[in-house]
Amino acid sequence: MTAPSIFDLTGRKALVTGGNRGIGQAIAEALAGAGADVAITARDEGTLNETVSRLTALGRKAVTAALDVTDTARCGVVIAACAEALGGLDILVNNAGHEEVRPSLDVDEGLWDRVVSTNLKGAFFCAQAAARRMTEAGQGGAIINLCSLTSYVGIPTATPYGSSKSGLMGMTRALAAEWAQHGIRVNAIAPGYFHTGMTDAFYRDPEWQQTMLAKIPQRRFGAMEDIGGAVVFLASAASSYVTGHCIPIDGGYLASI
Repeated sequence: MTAPSIFDLTGRKALVTGGNRGIGQAIAEALAGAGADVAITARDEGTLNETVSRLTALGRKAVTAALDVTDTARCGVVIAACAEALGGLDILVNNAGHEEVRPSLDVDEGLWDRVVSTNLKGAFFCAQAAARRMTEAGQGGAIINLCSLTSYVGIPTATPYGSSKSGLMGMTRALAAEWAQHGIRVNAIAPGYFHTGMTDAFYRDPEWQQTMLAKIPQRRFGAMEDIGGAVVFLASAASSYVTGHCIPIDGGYLASI
């Protein structure tokens, strides 16, 4: 008899915030491909149809819900509803994010709050709601946060974003230390340069592309399929003794600076 793969997520129930496009969609598809049933959220539930089609094509159950993670009261309600619909919750991926670039001298309170409330505050309250479900079930679980290269390095004109993602790194470590007693592992990934809707403006600039590619040892930008493996690893038994860490997925960018 063949031993089950330690990467197999069959029977697991996952929730991905911001699962309507780009990295979130790729993560949801990777989890489903490994066997998990997946709930996906976005501010506009109607934008989740393409992701649902991808998940059901893999033979997995897909649940959708509208969620703006800055509405912290809704985070708990929606996560509880998704868990009920799935029949449990084993994995949370905090992917919903927001970025605005602006010179720091021109940043106003509204911009700061939009970015930090989504990337840090929203992620915390989603993690809290998921951890409550996991603790009540007594089976542990895995929480995976989406950090960034700005969790490691300073990027001019991205101070609110970098602050939120650096804070998310600290949150990952703190929650990992606190919730290990409940069997909950908390880790993160830090995508490098990926072409998404949120980063599209950069990729329209050929000079920017040339400059950035010169800084990436693999000499290419990330493809969506580069994301899934690390997430499945962190969600699965393959990483059962890994918590409080962040895996950069950056083509060697951080290794070369």
